Amino acid sequence: MIIITGAAGFIASNLITRLNEEQFKDIVLVDDFSHQEKNRNFENKTFSSKVEREEFIPWLRENHRFVEFVFHLGARTDTTEFDKDIFDKLNLNYSKAVWNTCVEFGLPLVYASSAATYGMGEHGYDDSEQIIDQLQPLNPYGESKNEFDKWVIQQERKPFFWAGLKFFNVYGPNEYHKGRMASVVYHAFQQIKKTSQMKLFRSHNPEFRDGEQKRDFIYVKDVVDVMYFLMINRKESGIFNLGTSKARTFHDLVSNTFKAMGLPENIEFIDTPEDIRDTYQYFTEARMERLRSAGYTRSFTSLEDGVNDYVKNYLQDSKIY
Repeated sequence: MIIITGAAGFIASNLITRLNEEQFKDIVLVDDFSHQEKNRNFENKTFSSKVEREEFIPWLRENHRFVEFVFHLGARTDTTEFDKDIFDKLNLNYSKAVWNTCVEFGLPLVYASSAATYGMGEHGYDDSEQIIDQLQPLNPYGESKNEFDKWVIQQERKPFFWAGLKFFNVYGPNEYHKGRMASVVYHAFQQIKKTSQMKLFRSHNPEFRDGEQKRDFIYVKDVVDVMYFLMINRKESGIFNLGTSKARTFHDLVSNTFKAMGLPENIEFIDTPEDIRDTYQYFTEARMERLRSAGYTRSFTSLEDGVNDYVKNYLQDSKIY
């Protein structure tokens, strides 16, 4: 039995499909299932049961002997939410309860951290646990993820195998419900479909030209491939970056979206809103040596191939994976 929290969400629902493809069918989905708009993410997926988020810890204590692996992907991910109490409850304290229960019953665990922990990147994007105390996230979401990472590395008792994954800019199918938090590819597709044009933020940094701001964009199918690898191999525990190690520009991203849609490129640059201008990231790029040293050898999907697959096989016909 494999547990997936946040199962109705973007990355978790892709993981369910990947596990089904590998013939894993005894999967328990954990989430707040009252959000009906996310139900499409369960279409054509095989799983054994669903457990409400608030009931999960007691359920796990009662059923732990049947559990093979736990993926804790559930979290509040809204970077525009500033109510710290929400993040303390859903991201920090709930994650501690999951961790402690896995420790108590000897269950291996992979949990979701975030590249939002790196803040403005003052200390680089190295997933060394030595710099976690120095990181300065830019919002309560990033702070909650970093606080949990700090708590984890301070624990004397840990699961016999565990991994925290610092997701960089993930894009791909099943993110239709995320609103403002959906990827730039998703928003570009919707905007281009409606107006035949895409608006990007102008650069307010003299070191970057308009549209040349860079992010480490990673296709969600690569993300779930890494998670599957960790479940099967369990070679090295720790906190790992999960990006491609190749930063690409927003212009590249949007240009490839136009290309996949078969439309001429039409980009307009607008000012970055003043309320986020001072904390706007102009560059992120994951250092991936640690995951590679743990034995993951597969190459990551190129931006060109990822955008093309996402647009043509999912967005154009509103399909899920």
